Amino acid sequence: MPIYEYKCTECGHELEALQKMTDAPLKDCPECGRPALEKQVSAAGFRLKGSGWYETDFKSGNRKNVAESDSGGSEKKAAGGCAGGTCGCGG
Repeated sequence: MPIYEYKCTECGHELEALQKMTDAPLKDCPECGRPALEKQVSAAGFRLKGSGWYETDFKSGNRKNVAESDSGGSEKKAAGGCAGGTCGCGG
């Protein structure tokens, strides 16, 4: 089940809720009791990396073994990482 993030437009209270995709969105804020919750847009916090069924079964030719060629820090810098470790990401 996905975890949805909500924020109250009245008091600013933020919460996460584990809900089915078919469940109705939450409306009432547990902090102030007003029907002012809005669902937030957020990105998933994980990355599929390493060898696995996709890596070994569905790639072909020179596209295999991506996990072995991933050098760790170079991708962060190329993707706009902090490039100095100032943000705490270790890059």
